[in-house]
Amino acid sequence: MVLDRAVADIARFAIGFDHRDRARLHELWDRIFDDDRWSEGELTREFEAAWERWNGLPSVAFSNWSGAALAVLEFVGVRGETVLCPSNTFMAVPLSVLHLGGKVEFVDCNRDDLCMSFADFQAKAEQHKPRAAFLVHIGGHIAFEVEQITAYCRDNGIFLIEDCAHAHGAEWNERRAGTWGDAGVWSFTATKTISTGEGGMVVSRHPELVEFAQTYRNYGKPDYAVPGLNFRMPEFTSAIGIVQTERLDEIVAWKNAQAREQLDPVYPNRVVLPDGMTSGHYKYIVFDPIERSTGKVYDQPCHRILGHDVDLPNTDWIAEHHWCVPLYYRPTES
Repeated sequence: MVLDRAVADIARFAIGFDHRDRARLHELWDRIFDDDRWSEGELTREFEAAWERWNGLPSVAFSNWSGAALAVLEFVGVRGETVLCPSNTFMAVPLSVLHLGGKVEFVDCNRDDLCMSFADFQAKAEQHKPRAAFLVHIGGHIAFEVEQITAYCRDNGIFLIEDCAHAHGAEWNERRAGTWGDAGVWSFTATKTISTGEGGMVVSRHPELVEFAQTYRNYGKPDYAVPGLNFRMPEFTSAIGIVQTERLDEIVAWKNAQAREQLDPVYPNRVVLPDGMTSGHYKYIVFDPIERSTGKVYDQPCHRILGHDVDLPNTDWIAEHHWCVPLYYRPTES
């Protein structure tokens, strides 16, 4: 009976925000009103600095994931070039490539982690000679074959973009998502493990990409040599990002404690993480039908939506054979 009540508590939808942070957030918002600067101000720089401290790489804030992804792809130069993408992902990934005139070729996933298969990635890379590739971390954990994919891209001159839209709090042996590839792209939309409502972030070890992204998000000012648009993050949004980043480790620890204590004993046929890996548990993924589910991470593979004639058996299998158990952050009830 106690287990049933506890599971019901974490199963009720909640935004991943700790309401004890309201006073802190209001203080930051008051600073914005006092400064009379609602965009391109100090709080955006503070959010970027906070994310860099957590992630370990220089960071550039955007108004959404799309702007962040477009900045990276424009920097890479994908017009007329091929970009490899997993089909088991959100349509935003291939659409960003197509928007910039690139060509998408889809790669199969693995059944154990739902992320891109190294074996199929290598085969597709040798066939299509891509300029760049997206590696998407699905569900909150890091792709199990990230090391092999990263090494292959490094050895073959493929620009690797980590899509970290699900990976807040994810790390493997104390190395955090976004730090393997040439760039990492994050989303802070409303349902993420931490959120700013809408928002994005680019992280990269390449100074020239960081500078390009800073210019791209502001129309290419001052000289317009960079073909950018308006993807600036407002100061009010950045204030939420500061508060959420400060709380991130606590939220992830809370969700992992609930997953280990309440869910793992009930769902043995689930995604099982390798030793040393921590998931942010954006999703808790199982491979058996369940009565109460938040649905699937993705139930329609991108190659099916776009009508690509390619055989991706694991991707099609995953679309039919996984479900997500509700797991929502509720600190006041823990």
